[in-house]
Amino acid sequence: MIFKGKVFKFGDNIDTDAIIPARYLNDSSEENLKKHCMEDADETFSSKVLKGDFIVAGNNFGCGSSREHAPIAIKSCGVTIVIAKSFARIFYRNSFNIGLFILSADTDGIENEDMLEVNTDTGEIKNLTKNKVVNAKPIPKFMSELVNAGGLIAYAKKKIKEGKK
Repeated sequence: MIFKGKVFKFGDNIDTDAIIPARYLNDSSEENLKKHCMEDADETFSSKVLKGDFIVAGNNFGCGSSREHAPIAIKSCGVTIVIAKSFARIFYRNSFNIGLFILSADTDGIENEDMLEVNTDTGEIKNLTKNKVVNAKPIPKFMSELVNAGGLIAYAKKKIKEGKK
């Protein structure tokens, strides 16, 4: 699949508390998570991000707690892909399980507000602002199927339904 959108760039070690502060987890509704997403890293993020935009970061994105609220908050904002140099292992897995694309790539040449075109099948990231291409590690086909189905639960339901035919 190919996605186009604007970049919201963050640095290294963005933890799950920066993605969705724990003080807001007494209400796990998607609307609440969307409203406070990335608030401790950029308090204007949720008011500026649009459906299809990208989060781009440095190393160790999603470190900290194992809560699934972090990728759910990002997805609730309309972000379709997070691109970072590296991800915390649990965040990486949680993201695919809830249906959020994750790509590992060298993000040094990507700046805040650059426009990108990303092909999740090939891993090609075109920086339309700078007319440059970065290649991410392609996503395994099974992981891509999970995201395209809407996450692990939706994928399992789909497979069960297909098995009944």
